Amino acid sequence: MPKREGNIDWDKARARLEALERATEARDTFTDEAALAALDARALLLARPAEVPVLPGSQREMVRFRAAGQLYALESRFILEVMRAPELTLLPGAPPLLRGLTLLRGEVLPVVELAPLFGRPAAQGTGPVLVVGTARAELGLRTDEVMEVAVLSGTELLPAPSSLEEEAGALVSGVSPDGTLVLEGEALLADERLVFELSEEGVA
Repeated sequence: MPKREGNIDWDKARARLEALERATEARDTFTDEAALAALDARALLLARPAEVPVLPGSQREMVRFRAAGQLYALESRFILEVMRAPELTLLPGAPPLLRGLTLLRGEVLPVVELAPLFGRPAAQGTGPVLVVGTARAELGLRTDEVMEVAVLSGTELLPAPSSLEEEAGALVSGVSPDGTLVLEGEALLADERLVFELSEEGVA
Protein backbone atom coordinates (compact mmCIF):
# COMPACT_ATOMS: atom_id res chain seq x y z
CA MET A 1 0.00 0.00 0.00
CA PRO A 2 1.47 3.43 -0.94
CA LYS A 3 2.87 5.40 1.92
CA ARG A 4 0.82 8.50 2.74
CA GLU A 5 1.94 11.34 4.97
CA GLY A 6 -0.01 14.55 5.44
CA ASN A 7 -2.70 13.32 2.98
CA ILE A 8 -0.15 13.27 0.14
CA ASP A 9 0.58 10.06 -1.73
CA TRP A 10 4.34 10.55 -2.07
CA ASP A 11 4.92 7.17 -3.76
CA LYS A 12 2.52 8.17 -6.51
CA ALA A 13 4.03 11.66 -6.77
CA ARG A 14 7.57 10.26 -7.04
CA ALA A 15 6.45 7.75 -9.66
CA ARG A 16 4.89 10.53 -11.71
CA LEU A 17 8.00 12.69 -11.50
CA GLU A 18 10.21 9.73 -12.43
CA ALA A 19 8.02 9.13 -15.48
CA LEU A 20 8.40 12.78 -16.46
CA GLU A 21 12.16 12.50 -16.00
CA ARG A 22 12.30 9.43 -18.25
CA ALA A 23 10.31 11.33 -20.86
CA THR A 24 12.76 14.21 -20.57
CA GLU A 25 15.73 11.88 -21.09
CA ALA A 26 13.98 10.32 -24.07
CA ARG A 27 14.00 13.71 -25.78
CA ASP A 28 17.69 13.17 -26.47
CA THR A 29 16.60 10.86 -29.29
CA PHE A 30 14.24 13.43 -30.87
CA THR A 31 14.59 14.44 -34.48
CA ASP A 32 15.94 17.91 -35.15
CA GLU A 33 12.39 19.13 -35.81
CA ALA A 34 11.04 17.72 -32.56
CA ALA A 35 13.99 19.02 -30.57
CA LEU A 36 13.40 22.51 -31.93
CA ALA A 37 9.73 22.23 -31.03
CA ALA A 38 10.62 21.24 -27.47
CA LEU A 39 12.98 24.18 -27.15
CA ASP A 40 10.36 26.47 -28.62
CA ALA A 41 7.88 25.32 -25.99
CA ARG A 42 10.22 26.57 -23.29
CA ALA A 43 11.21 29.81 -24.94
CA LEU A 44 9.77 33.10 -23.79
CA LEU A 45 8.57 33.78 -27.35
CA LEU A 46 8.23 37.43 -26.47
CA ALA A 47 10.53 40.02 -28.00
CA ARG A 48 11.59 43.33 -26.48
CA PRO A 49 9.83 46.22 -28.26
CA ALA A 50 12.99 47.77 -29.68
CA GLU A 51 11.30 51.00 -30.73
CA VAL A 52 10.68 51.93 -27.07
CA PRO A 53 13.84 52.76 -25.13
CA VAL A 54 14.11 51.54 -21.55
CA LEU A 55 15.35 54.30 -19.27
CA PRO A 56 16.86 53.05 -15.97
CA GLY A 57 14.92 54.25 -12.96
CA SER A 58 11.90 55.50 -14.90
CA GLN A 59 10.74 52.62 -17.10
CA ARG A 60 10.71 48.88 -16.64
CA GLU A 61 10.26 46.06 -19.13
CA MET A 62 7.34 43.99 -17.88
CA VAL A 63 5.73 40.72 -18.91
CA ARG A 64 1.94 40.97 -18.69
CA PHE A 65 -0.08 37.85 -18.00
CA ARG A 66 -3.49 36.75 -16.81
CA ALA A 67 -4.11 34.34 -13.93
CA ALA A 68 -7.50 33.42 -12.47
CA GLY A 69 -9.04 36.30 -14.40
CA GLN A 70 -6.70 38.99 -13.00
CA LEU A 71 -4.07 40.86 -15.02
CA TYR A 72 -0.54 40.96 -13.59
CA ALA A 73 2.81 42.33 -14.71
CA LEU A 74 6.26 41.21 -13.57
CA GLU A 75 9.63 42.55 -14.63
CA SER A 76 11.05 40.43 -17.42
CA ARG A 77 14.40 40.10 -15.62
CA PHE A 78 12.72 37.77 -13.11
CA ILE A 79 11.24 35.51 -15.79
CA LEU A 80 13.69 32.91 -17.02
CA GLU A 81 11.39 31.20 -19.51
CA VAL A 82 7.83 30.13 -20.27
CA MET A 83 6.70 26.52 -20.16
CA ARG A 84 3.73 26.49 -22.50
CA ALA A 85 2.33 23.04 -21.68
CA PRO A 86 4.04 21.62 -18.58
CA GLU A 87 2.99 18.31 -17.07
CA LEU A 88 2.08 18.82 -13.43
CA THR A 89 2.11 16.28 -10.61
CA LEU A 90 -0.78 17.21 -8.35
CA LEU A 91 -0.37 16.84 -4.60
CA PRO A 92 -3.67 16.17 -2.82
CA GLY A 93 -3.61 17.78 0.61
CA ALA A 94 -1.15 20.49 -0.45
CA PRO A 95 -1.97 24.14 0.39
CA PRO A 96 -4.05 26.04 -2.24
CA LEU A 97 -1.02 28.10 -3.23
CA LEU A 98 0.85 24.99 -4.42
CA ARG A 99 -0.69 23.87 -7.70
CA GLY A 100 1.72 20.96 -8.17
CA LEU A 101 5.23 19.95 -9.17
CA THR A 102 6.85 19.76 -12.56
CA LEU A 103 10.28 18.90 -13.91
CA LEU A 104 12.49 21.53 -15.52
CA ARG A 105 15.58 19.91 -17.03
CA GLY A 106 15.58 17.21 -14.36
CA GLU A 107 14.97 19.56 -11.42
CA VAL A 108 11.72 19.58 -9.44
CA LEU A 109 9.97 22.96 -9.68
CA PRO A 110 6.98 23.92 -7.49
CA VAL A 111 4.19 25.58 -9.47
CA VAL A 112 2.06 28.06 -7.54
CA GLU A 113 -1.20 29.98 -7.89
CA LEU A 114 -1.20 33.73 -7.31
CA ALA A 115 -4.91 34.15 -6.59
CA PRO A 116 -4.83 32.84 -2.97
CA LEU A 117 -2.17 35.45 -2.15
CA PHE A 118 -4.81 38.07 -2.87
CA GLY A 119 -7.64 36.38 -1.01
CA ARG A 120 -9.21 34.89 -4.15
CA PRO A 121 -9.93 31.26 -5.05
CA ALA A 122 -7.41 29.49 -7.28
CA ALA A 123 -8.35 28.81 -10.89
CA GLN A 124 -8.99 25.23 -11.94
CA GLY A 125 -7.75 25.51 -15.51
CA THR A 126 -4.32 24.87 -16.95
CA GLY A 127 -2.08 27.18 -18.90
CA PRO A 128 1.50 28.34 -19.43
CA VAL A 129 3.85 28.46 -16.45
CA LEU A 130 6.24 31.37 -15.95
CA VAL A 131 9.56 30.12 -14.57
CA VAL A 132 10.60 32.77 -12.05
CA GLY A 133 13.97 33.31 -10.40
CA THR A 134 17.20 35.24 -10.62
CA ALA A 135 20.31 33.07 -10.91
CA ARG A 136 18.24 29.87 -11.04
CA ALA A 137 14.65 28.72 -11.38
CA GLU A 138 12.94 29.11 -7.99
CA LEU A 139 9.25 28.65 -8.70
CA GLY A 140 6.68 28.51 -11.45
CA LEU A 141 3.63 30.78 -11.72
CA ARG A 142 0.60 29.16 -13.31
CA THR A 143 -1.14 31.50 -15.75
CA ASP A 144 -4.19 31.50 -17.98
CA GLU A 145 -2.17 33.18 -20.71
CA VAL A 146 1.04 35.14 -21.22
CA MET A 147 0.08 38.26 -23.12
CA GLU A 148 2.95 40.55 -24.03
CA VAL A 149 6.11 42.35 -23.06
CA ALA A 150 5.53 46.05 -22.45
CA VAL A 151 7.56 48.97 -21.17
CA LEU A 152 5.85 50.51 -18.17
CA SER A 153 6.67 53.88 -16.67
CA GLY A 154 6.41 54.46 -12.95
CA THR A 155 4.45 57.64 -13.65
CA GLU A 156 1.65 55.53 -15.17
CA LEU A 157 1.05 53.58 -11.98
CA LEU A 158 -1.68 54.25 -9.48
CA PRO A 159 -1.28 53.32 -5.80
CA ALA A 160 -2.37 49.81 -4.89
CA PRO A 161 -5.87 49.72 -3.38
CA SER A 162 -5.87 49.62 0.39
CA SER A 163 -7.96 46.44 0.19
CA LEU A 164 -4.90 44.65 -1.21
CA GLU A 165 -2.50 45.67 1.53
CA GLU A 166 -3.61 43.09 4.09
CA GLU A 167 -3.36 40.13 1.70
CA ALA A 168 -0.67 41.26 -0.75
CA GLY A 169 1.60 43.34 1.48
CA ALA A 170 4.67 44.39 -0.50
CA LEU A 171 3.90 42.14 -3.48
CA VAL A 172 2.18 44.90 -5.47
CA SER A 173 3.98 48.16 -6.23
CA GLY A 174 1.09 49.72 -8.07
CA VAL A 175 -1.78 49.31 -10.51
CA SER A 176 -1.77 50.36 -14.16
CA PRO A 177 -4.75 52.27 -15.59
CA ASP A 178 -6.19 49.06 -17.10
CA GLY A 179 -6.21 47.33 -13.70
CA THR A 180 -2.99 45.32 -14.09
CA LEU A 181 -1.38 44.54 -10.72
CA VAL A 182 2.35 45.26 -10.97
CA LEU A 183 4.26 42.70 -8.92
CA GLU A 184 7.59 43.26 -7.18
CA GLY A 185 9.89 40.39 -8.13
CA GLU A 186 12.11 40.55 -5.05
CA ALA A 187 9.11 40.50 -2.72
CA LEU A 188 7.53 37.62 -4.62
CA LEU A 189 10.63 35.44 -4.39
CA ALA A 190 11.13 36.32 -0.72
CA ASP A 191 7.53 35.62 0.32
CA GLU A 192 7.59 32.81 2.89
CA ARG A 193 4.17 31.64 1.74
CA LEU A 194 5.78 30.54 -1.53
CA VAL A 195 8.60 28.56 0.09
CA PHE A 196 7.70 24.88 0.36
CA GLU A 197 9.65 22.14 2.07
CA LEU A 198 9.01 19.13 -0.13
CA SER A 199 9.72 15.89 1.67
CA GLU A 200 8.13 12.56 2.47
CA GLU A 201 6.83 14.08 5.69
CA GLY A 202 4.58 16.41 3.69
CA VAL A 203 4.52 19.91 2.29
CA ALA A 204 5.25 22.77 4.66
